[in-house]
Amino acid sequence: MTYRVILMQNESCELCEGTLEYKHILARFRFLGETIYIENVPAWVCTQCGEQYYDAPVYKQMEQIARHKERIERMISFPLAEFEMGMPA
Repeated sequence: MTYRVILMQNESCELCEGTLEYKHILARFRFLGETIYIENVPAWVCTQCGEQYYDAPVYKQMEQIARHKERIERMISFPLAEFEMGMPA
């Protein structure tokens, strides 16, 4: 993920030069070594590679949410597998 201010809607992706599309996403946010997920985050998403960009005020708000994670009321769980070479497809 890249965090920087997107100044113009017609900018392209820094990774692949793809088109950026403005949408609301489920964002994975790492802060102080922990990961949280935040719903309905406004973001610019590359239509080719999926790279996500956030405007500065959005990123600051995500930081505030992470700083006060004790206020988060809903928890989710998900399957976690360990990668192994040679695992059958």
